[in-house]
Amino acid sequence: MPALADLVLPLAVAAAAGLVGSIAVMRRLTLASDAMAHIALPGVGVAVLLRINPVLGAAVALLVGALLIWSLERRTSLPTEAIIGVMFSAALAIGSMLTSGEELIEALFGAPRTLGPIELGLGLLVAGLVIGFVIRARSRLVIALVSEDLARTAGINVPRINLLFLIAFAATVALGLRFLGVLLMGSLAIIPAATARHLARNLGSMLLLAVAIALVSTLAGLIAAPAIGAEPGPLIISIASAIFLASLLIRRSR
Repeated sequence: MPALADLVLPLAVAAAAGLVGSIAVMRRLTLASDAMAHIALPGVGVAVLLRINPVLGAAVALLVGALLIWSLERRTSLPTEAIIGVMFSAALAIGSMLTSGEELIEALFGAPRTLGPIELGLGLLVAGLVIGFVIRARSRLVIALVSEDLARTAGINVPRINLLFLIAFAATVALGLRFLGVLLMGSLAIIPAATARHLARNLGSMLLLAVAIALVSTLAGLIAAPAIGAEPGPLIISIASAIFLASLLIRRSR
């Protein structure tokens, strides 16, 4: 069984992913959100070449990607998912050229390791900031989603709230890359949120349910993986997918 210190950050990331994923699902960014995780790949490749922490390289790439997506969204008439899709394709191609062998496998699927106290503390701080942002800004995010004109009338700075959401999503992806990797991190945000969307009756219950499903999937995967000799990342997503499939059998009372 993993040590408590090895569980704390993945569970904090799972909570952040459940919240961010719920907003992404409501904004109809389900597939685009998964693709956004792949923007980290060039950063991993550059970090490996420079012999620095790959997570740091991924975080920088994701932050730059979030700023580019936000800027292009404001300057063009293209929808957000189209912009993310183009950037995903370019990032995947560039990242594959820069990264090879074991580093590429670790970047794609994750490679859990024991974290030092500074890295753990910084990760928990970032996860806490993401969680706090989504909880405090959830009403503004939803209003901006329903109608930008209504949001402006209510005094909401729509471009800023959209940028902050993209940064929150990028930060969540960066935190989860170590134990889930580029290919699977987006799934931890989307699958619990999609399950919660099917079962919940309102935004509050959707957020709580998405967090609960992400936490249960992550905890179960991390605990069960060593016992059955499996990698935790794929197992976590398999458990989340099983919960989603089970939820389809449950009919909400309208």
